[in-house]
Amino acid sequence: MTRSLAMVPLLAALAGCGGSGAADLLETARLEEVQNNPTHARQLYEEIVAKYPGTPQATTAAERLKAMP
Repeated sequence: MTRSLAMVPLLAALAGCGGSGAADLLETARLEEVQNNPTHARQLYEEIVAKYPGTPQATTAAERLKAMP
């Protein structure tokens, strides 16, 4: 039982390594905006644009960056 519980953080980390990295980052950035944390939202949007150029998520991130004060 203890061994199974020890795997939870590892499995959670691996789940973030899937092919939906840009979508996950975009969702987190939007959440940060809603929670009034524009500094972190901006960092995440910039990361999306840099790491995933040409994707729909990068387009959305760039649009959000332009709209932010």
